[in-house]
Amino acid sequence: MTEITELATARSTLADLLSEETGRLVVLTGAGISTESGIPDFRSPGGIWSRMEPIQYGDFVSDPDQRAEDWRRRFEMKRIFDEASPNAAHKALASLAQSGRLSLLITQNVDGLHQRSGVPEELLVELHGNSTYASCLECGARADLEPQKKIVAAEETPLCLECGGLLKAAVVSFGQAMPAEAMEEAAHAARRSDLFLVVGSSLLVHPAAKLPVLAAHAGARLCILNREETPLDALADVVIRTPIAQTFEGLI
Repeated sequence: MTEITELATARSTLADLLSEETGRLVVLTGAGISTESGIPDFRSPGGIWSRMEPIQYGDFVSDPDQRAEDWRRRFEMKRIFDEASPNAAHKALASLAQSGRLSLLITQNVDGLHQRSGVPEELLVELHGNSTYASCLECGARADLEPQKKIVAAEETPLCLECGGLLKAAVVSFGQAMPAEAMEEAAHAARRSDLFLVVGSSLLVHPAAKLPVLAAHAGARLCILNREETPLDALADVVIRTPIAQTFEGLI
């Protein structure tokens, strides 16, 4: 395993890894790619979930008070997400996707910055959903968050206009089943990758954390770009510990 801590070396190494000879490139992104856009890390010490108890999916469905609190948090998160902008790392990955050099981008993030940077929907798998819009728990219909503010302020529950089911931000909540199709697509891509690049993930949250293992065991080169150590560093060919956005700047 090669560990890189110097920015110029990190940039040149990343550029070499992402050359046109890379083969099938699959990328997994986590919170670290978006913290440099001003979005707080949810799970780290001092993060959002260390300061407030997460609302369980079952409580959202059954308890109107918990449902109202969940909506309040989603509106606050939407404000934070709206104020943030894609950084150089988001833009570089979008450029790779648009040029046909990225096979699949898998993300643990729910902030929508990959879409805003220009990553095509067909090349993006969101393992934990998306917190920038709502969906119906019954029929799956999509709904904007903004119109739900008045409903929540009136102490009512947002309901689907199509079927009357409960609306909920389209993020995967604690206690809610992960999207099986998304995970299957991600695992399939990992096994077929030639280079699996991890960007800004602690690799502590499962099942996403198993994807680099699947890739490496299938013969892919594994590169982890993360400021902190991860449990899979020893499995990687290259570990880069420089600031993520700065490291990607030279690729744009």
